[in-house]
Amino acid sequence: MANPAQIILLGSTFCAMLTLHFSIQLLSEHFLYWKKPKEQKAILVIILMAPLYAIDSYVGLIDFQGSKAFFMFLDSVKECYEAFVIAKFLALLYSYLNISISKNIVPDEIKGREIHHSFPMTLFVPRSVCLNHNTLKLLKYWTWQFVVIRPVCSILMITLQLVGVYPSWVSWTFTIILNISVSLALYSLVIFYHVFDKELAPHKPLAKFLCIKGIVFFCFWQGIVLDILVALKVIRSHHKWLDVEHIEEALQNILVCVEMVFFSVYQKHAYGAEPYRDDAISTAKRDKKTE
Repeated sequence: MANPAQIILLGSTFCAMLTLHFSIQLLSEHFLYWKKPKEQKAILVIILMAPLYAIDSYVGLIDFQGSKAFFMFLDSVKECYEAFVIAKFLALLYSYLNISISKNIVPDEIKGREIHHSFPMTLFVPRSVCLNHNTLKLLKYWTWQFVVIRPVCSILMITLQLVGVYPSWVSWTFTIILNISVSLALYSLVIFYHVFDKELAPHKPLAKFLCIKGIVFFCFWQGIVLDILVALKVIRSHHKWLDVEHIEEALQNILVCVEMVFFSVYQKHAYGAEPYRDDAISTAKRDKKTE
């Protein structure tokens, strides 16, 4: 008879395989109807978020007695990819509106719109600014700074952990820096969506954004809940060879493996290939009529 640890590992394996199945299925649909490379490249990066989180958590579950540096590395992989996904999501929104920063392309119909900043951003930028190429470039920089800061902080954190120099004040310093960085990246997305909500409506931007932030939201808040349960000694170790920190990490990884199944299914709604399939069918019909 299988013991509970084996059952949990088998269940997590099944969940990780399901996530991979749904994600690969969605990826293959996009490759099959590859009509708009600029848009779909960004979508592929975003779709890979769920399987990456599932695999990362599954690896952590297999070696659940790993070192703190090992678990910090696994967390860093997820968080660095999250930063990249946020930047690619803004690139996806830009492509929906035919905006190209590198080619200096901004459609005339969206130039001149006003962007209204709120506190505390008004401490650094004017309250109202007109939308132009420079404004859009600034929003892009605000998202990409997180892509740079996140891995740099991760490398420093893992290095300090390995050399044994990681006091609590250093941890809090990194936490503050990263929270400011991710807040700025998300702020740029919210500002852009607020200005172009009508134009973006046909592309279901809110569903797409919730798919990304939902993954991060669940991972973050369930981590907080587990910390509280450990502090209250609801979660505790009954074995000398297993400390409570490793139990907490294992529970977090189990939950992520299960949740990614649901997010991989939801991605089929938010990032489905139907619009590109419809375009392909319409193009084929036009070609037949031309013949």
